[in-house]
Amino acid sequence: MYPKNRLDALTDGIFAVAMTLLVLDLHIPEETAVGADEASLLRALAALSPKLLPYLLSFYVLGVSWLSLIKARSRGETVGEPYAKWSLFYLLFVTLVPFSTVLMGRFTSHATATVLYAANIGAIALIAFVLMSLLPDPVRDAHWLDRRVSLLLLLASCLLTMALSFVVPGQALWAFALNVGGGLLVRLYRWLAPAG
Repeated sequence: MYPKNRLDALTDGIFAVAMTLLVLDLHIPEETAVGADEASLLRALAALSPKLLPYLLSFYVLGVSWLSLIKARSRGETVGEPYAKWSLFYLLFVTLVPFSTVLMGRFTSHATATVLYAANIGAIALIAFVLMSLLPDPVRDAHWLDRRVSLLLLLASCLLTMALSFVVPGQALWAFALNVGGGLLVRLYRWLAPAG
């Protein structure tokens, strides 16, 4: 058995570092800064636009993933070996997000970059779903259902992004917009599901 609070501390640190590293690829080239006029600065900022969507998307996915982790509560203070090992595997993919984001930002119109990026995010969603099933004595409240639906929707949007990357690689990331409807799906499920 492993103390859950130690695993949570490691998770917090890795998420903080990964979210901070995301911004490192958003920089104005040094040659632009030397003697730059207003127009060249605006051109340099516009040149960052292909990198901005992957950055914002990655920050959002990591932020929401972290928030979901801290809301998924367990009545136990320890976790078993399977949960601990899957957590490390989960954190491995979290640490890869800055790399896959840089790759996506630099090669936006390449199917390979889009597939690797979506596969990275999809692995995080899939492993988070596994972790939920391994969490000892979880509190199965409204958040529990919301998280499960959101993870499945994120996984579906990753698969759709991968498929679209071979058809419209420069636009495939917009499939992640499906995740905005996650809360609506949960409310619809609660409305349609029988009480009890």
